[in-house]
Parts: sequence; C-alpha cells; structure tokens
Amino acid sequence: MIKRISLLIFAFLVVMLMVSCKNTKQKLQEYVVSYNAEAPNFKSDVVTLTTARGYINDNKIELRFETDLEQNESNKKMSEASFPLLLKEMFKKNQIPKELIEEGVIFHVYFLADDNTVFVHEVINKEVLSKFL
Repeated sequence: MIKRISLLIFAFLVVMLMVSCKNTKQKLQEYVVSYNAEAPNFKSDVVTLTTARGYINDNKIELRFETDLEQNESNKKMSEASFPLLLKEMFKKNQIPKELIEEGVIFHVYFLADDNTVFVHEVINKEVLSKFL
C-alpha cells in the first residue's frame, strides 16, 4: 500500500515537473518582456534608450541601444571600443542570459547613433559567447 502511494506521488511530481518546465520559446518571450520592463532603469553614459524585440520562430532576440552620439568617425571608433565592454558587463549582471544562448537563441545587438544609424552590430551565439564572458 505504501509502495503504491509512493509511486503515485512520484508519478504526480514527475508530471508536475514536466508541465512546469519552460521551453526556449517561452524563455525568449519572458526575457523580452522583462528586459523591456527594466529598460528605463538601464544605466549608461551615452545610451538614451534600450529595447528588446523577440523573433520566436527564428530563435532570435534583437537588442537596440540608442545613443545621443552623432554619427562620425571618432564616435564610431569610441563605440567599437566601448560597446564590447558594455556587453561583457551585461553578461556579468545576467542582463543577457548565457542560458538562452546555450539553448540556441541568437542575439543581434545594435549600438546606434542619434540618427539610428549603426555604430556597431554584434551577433552573439554559441560560437562567440566566450568572447563576452
């Protein structure tokens, strides 16, 4: 009798665990929602706005960092030097979750000038993840 009850409890727990596990698409969607909710609190010297957009069918997240910098060569060089440091800091703070990348989600990250032209575009996937850790 106790064996049967234990077996039923174990089966119930296994079913509950399987139901409560989130798949990658759900995690991607939750990340985008939470990132955008926290975006107003993002702190950086030149970033005026940051947003995330998820592409569930493509397993892709696009992060945009809008700045107040004018598009010119000196600002572009400064951005190319400072943007990877910003991304590394975001990984340290888990603002870009390594877990999603390991599950196959690809991040397209854009650092934009004040006119929304691109200073730097990084594609972060499993192959280049170690560069930012």
